[in-house]
Amino acid sequence: MMTRQFLKFLVAGGVAAVANFGSRIVLSHWMHYIPAIIIAYLIGMTTAFILNRLFVFESAGNTLRNQVGWFTLVNLAAVAQTLAISLLLADYLLPAMDVRAHAETIAHGVGVLVPVVTSYLGHKHLSFRQD
Repeated sequence: MMTRQFLKFLVAGGVAAVANFGSRIVLSHWMHYIPAIIIAYLIGMTTAFILNRLFVFESAGNTLRNQVGWFTLVNLAAVAQTLAISLLLADYLLPAMDVRAHAETIAHGVGVLVPVVTSYLGHKHLSFRQD
């Protein structure tokens, strides 16, 4: 699994995760936690699409329209994973462990990391497949 392509995917995902995570912190100054997570995820998703298309899956054989469609579907599954993990941790697990300081930030950080492998496989075989 640790191919050069997967490593480039991790770098692109890392940049997108920083965009996602950082924008959620900024957005939380003006909106509630859940909408901030969703909008931040969209910022991260756009960053990830551009980086993946240009640097990770540059030999994809499907059309841009198919790439965008599959990328969106794969990321909708990933955002569901991110949101579920973030809320589970922030609302239940971290308070149960008496972690109160920065609980939403910790929860969101873990939530962003969860869909890395499922997203790579989805993008490799669907979003940017080689026809």
